[in-house]
Amino acid sequence: MSEPSDPNDQFDDIVDTETDRDPDLAVIEAGSRTLRAQAGPPQGDPVPSRPEDPELDRALREVETELSTRWGETKLEPSVKRIAALMDVLGEPQRAYPSIHITGTNGKTSTARMIEALLGAFELRTGRYTSPHVQTITERISLDGAPISAERFIETYQDVKPYVELVDAREEYRLSFFEVLTGMAYAAFADAPVDAAVVEVGMGGTWDATNVIDASVAVVTPIDLDHTDRLGGTTAEIATEKSGIIKQGATVILAQQPVDAAQVLLKKAVEADATVAREGMEFGIASREVAVGGQLLTLRGLGGEYDEIFLPLHGAYQAHNAAVALAAVEAFFGIGAEHARTLDVDTVRRAFAQVASPGRLEIVRTSPTVILDAAHNPHGARATAEGISEAFGFSRLIGVVSTSGDKDAKGLLEAFEPIFAEVVVTANSNPRATDVDALAAIAVEVFGEDRVVVEPRLPDAIEAAITLAEEEAEYGGAGVLVTGSIFTVGDARLLLRRG
Repeated sequence: MSEPSDPNDQFDDIVDTETDRDPDLAVIEAGSRTLRAQAGPPQGDPVPSRPEDPELDRALREVETELSTRWGETKLEPSVKRIAALMDVLGEPQRAYPSIHITGTNGKTSTARMIEALLGAFELRTGRYTSPHVQTITERISLDGAPISAERFIETYQDVKPYVELVDAREEYRLSFFEVLTGMAYAAFADAPVDAAVVEVGMGGTWDATNVIDASVAVVTPIDLDHTDRLGGTTAEIATEKSGIIKQGATVILAQQPVDAAQVLLKKAVEADATVAREGMEFGIASREVAVGGQLLTLRGLGGEYDEIFLPLHGAYQAHNAAVALAAVEAFFGIGAEHARTLDVDTVRRAFAQVASPGRLEIVRTSPTVILDAAHNPHGARATAEGISEAFGFSRLIGVVSTSGDKDAKGLLEAFEPIFAEVVVTANSNPRATDVDALAAIAVEVFGEDRVVVEPRLPDAIEAAITLAEEEAEYGGAGVLVTGSIFTVGDARLLLRRG
């Protein structure tokens, strides 16, 4: 990998420039080629960069700085009281459009992007709210399939700011960073206006700030153990919290779930008189095969089969996300209930062929191949490991791993151990990153001392991994996977673009 004469100093300068504020608002300016084989003309990087206009960039930073004075996303008070108060003074913007609400442990953002693409292909104006962001804060709020501009983000913030301050003055605690962003998203969607909103929960469900909408379709992606200190120590307990997005009379789209989680979700659906569609029962994957640049699917929807669906994403888990997304959109259009028909298959094909999911098995370099994946818990890591093994014939794969301190680092490393020849442990730019020495000790326990390399700086770690991947590997058979955190992925995108 060729770099300027002093890459470490350069990377420090960039990270300092982009993240000199609350880590929850860190802006990782980056760009990379997103693989979209057979998906039509290049669409460009789906993740925006910082504004090129210095004055606009300064104005955006001022907004980010103001938001950084609020509680970050890791400090929560389990209540929707404050966000409900904000919606009230804003005139209930979240009720101006129908919505699809998405919870679960893994796959939420990819599923949201697929739902958004499908709705857009059927000529609906969409709003999408997801978190966290890979590159810039504006990614979190999208209109018509693209993040809102910096100008619109600033304008939306200024529009809601007086109402935010009004609620702040009334409540015991000020609105949090995530609550303000949620209010901004709902206001922006009403102002657009959108025909449908696709909303991903931040954490949990019942008391998540997004849960002031009455979504006609509730989607639950696979549930596993994560955020156990806040959501519970079993999948059943976590499902209890996440089931809070199921509203009276809604349609519930359930991905494959652990038995105890499924029981909780089905019980909640019965209590809410909701209609349930289960993956593997009412919908699912009829067939799947690996294809160049992705996979070819036949999906069984609520209304019938959809064949020859090309999905330009790798991994079986993305195929499952696609099945869930399709069923959610069918339910949104009343298929399987009011209408016994399928959606137009050519439109469905076109929508899926254009889907991108940054930071999810994303190739950013070749010779050797460098892949970025934001897996940050054992369940996600297992899915990523399976996807890597299926889609890439690496003769030697080296991992670059940095995790957040509140995550199950051992479980994540154990999931990757079978596919990593060696692992380079490092740190990302987030102050909450796991201490490198502590992570190294865990890695040695999982991999053995001979398979662990410690490089405290991410640029050095990537360089070391590339060198290790190329050692004794057949030409074209070496690879590097950078993973463990969304911050790790964001930093790597930045480095590999600027380096």
